[in-house]
Amino acid sequence: MSWITESDSPYPSIEHWETQTLLEVLNAEDCQVPLRVREVIPKLAVFIEALVERMRKGGRLIYVGSGTSGRLGVLDAAECPPTFGAGPDQVIGIIAGGEAALKGPVEAAEDDTFAAVKALEEITFSEKDTLFAISASGRTPFVLAAARYAREKGALTGCFTANPYTPLAEIVQHPIVVITGPEVLTGSTRLKAGTATKLVLNMITTATFARLGHVKNSRMIDLQLVNQKLWHRAIRYLSEATGLSTNEAEKLLRETGSLRAALVRATSSQ
Repeated sequence: MSWITESDSPYPSIEHWETQTLLEVLNAEDCQVPLRVREVIPKLAVFIEALVERMRKGGRLIYVGSGTSGRLGVLDAAECPPTFGAGPDQVIGIIAGGEAALKGPVEAAEDDTFAAVKALEEITFSEKDTLFAISASGRTPFVLAAARYAREKGALTGCFTANPYTPLAEIVQHPIVVITGPEVLTGSTRLKAGTATKLVLNMITTATFARLGHVKNSRMIDLQLVNQKLWHRAIRYLSEATGLSTNEAEKLLRETGSLRAALVRATSSQ
């Protein structure tokens, strides 16, 4: 079978182009990605509704991927605690090859199906959880093995792929297929397919945690106060929401230790 993500670039000999011309083409191709993502929003919404229901009952979201796909999953998972106050195990990213694969290639790891199952067993993956498998090709053995294991456990399953009619899309309950087309650099799915992956993962966690009550008036009310930037942001949010002065807002935040608690105390006393 011919895979779109492996198709020849429509732009031969880019190595001979002027830099600006190459950048303009890369940008023009990237501009098509959000349009392709928009096409899958109805299916993505159905998956997220099912995910929210699971997470309300204590389930977790587990991303599984290899290479670029795995790194993007780990990144999105890592951003959930500081952004939404998620528990450290509420969203987990698993990448083929483990932590070493975050810094460099561990290419053979994507074929290790035993390691995929072992990684899920190590986090005590169960039917309460949700697995979202990420594979631009839709045929990565590590990811396929994880998806099969999740289905056998009775968990909720979804996936991202950039090819139609893939083995991965046939395994999961909620396939999110974003056809981004051939890459400018033949086969380099860190480009358009990677951009589409990042957009989809952003949508999944942002919509999920908004539905779970971690957002109020478009504000991240459970952000972690771990640096000066986030302290200033929380002070501003609290001041805007309650009418407190900056000094009053900072004092209340230091007393409560969290923006959510400060908002509750401030509004209950008004």
